[in-house]
Amino acid sequence: MIETERLILRPHILDDFDELLAVSNDAEVMQFITHGAHASRQDVWNKLLRNIGHWTALGHGVFAVVDRQTGRYLGDTGLADFHRDLGNDFDPFPEAAWVFAGHAQGKGFATEAAHAAHRWFDASRGAGRTVCIIDPDNAASIGVARKLGYGHYGEIEYKGDRVLKFERLP
Repeated sequence: MIETERLILRPHILDDFDELLAVSNDAEVMQFITHGAHASRQDVWNKLLRNIGHWTALGHGVFAVVDRQTGRYLGDTGLADFHRDLGNDFDPFPEAAWVFAGHAQGKGFATEAAHAAHRWFDASRGAGRTVCIIDPDNAASIGVARKLGYGHYGEIEYKGDRVLKFERLP
């Protein structure tokens, strides 16, 4: 568990399902990830189990982010191995991810949480190259990536969409 001034980052638990389902089915939140497509309960359950399993298998993964004062679920961030099959300049490296509920956007939570997750990852796993992909129209997410020290290094098609590839070097 990681604590910041406003947040708690912790591995996911089964009780996160309903909140994760709500975020995964918020068309505005997901507009740049799934183009707002509806996520089935099964898909979200599998995502939750994937998030939990990352910690067991790899010792790191995606954190659930909750408000330190209220305990309210805000979103997710962390570094994982999603096996996206995007090539040797991407796949061998830990991939950063963040997604936050609509009520949590525009308040600096994503940057605060992702900074904390990256600091933890670097301290526990060693600083090294990390990567992420972002929809080219997602200006807010690109802003978070830049604040984390990511630079654009290419683009690729992923699941039929053009995405930008970013890297953070040690």
